[in-house]
Amino acid sequence: MRERFWERYSLEELTAEEWEALCDGCGQCCLLKLHDEDTQELAVLNVACRLLDTQSCQCSDYENRFDSVPDCTQLTPALVKEFTWLPQSCAYRRVAEGRKLAGWHPLLSNDAERVHRRGISVRGFAVSQDTVPEDKLEEHIIAILPM
Repeated sequence: MRERFWERYSLEELTAEEWEALCDGCGQCCLLKLHDEDTQELAVLNVACRLLDTQSCQCSDYENRFDSVPDCTQLTPALVKEFTWLPQSCAYRRVAEGRKLAGWHPLLSNDAERVHRRGISVRGFAVSQDTVPEDKLEEHIIAILPM
């Protein structure tokens, strides 16, 4: 990977390896969202995709995630700008907005556990989609965001 690539290149210029390395491992993008067509609001749940290991905050089948979860969305530079629900802490969002990476980010701290210790990841509060009946999803709303 190129030295401090996140400061020197736009998201569109990153290699596939650099793109993957930019992920801070928080798992927040894997939380389920409910879109209300009437209000144009997006409800973020504390319910994670069935493939997310809520302890490691990593996808349990990353290579085949689109086959296993058809509505899984691949984050791209264009979508980073569209997805206003990405948390302010998200490294992709920060770079897209011209901000620096947070000091806890693994690329700066060399410590992949720091995101968890800082309470930024979904570890400890997200539950698996497999444990929540569909008719109970609304009980797991943690934030309502405008679209």
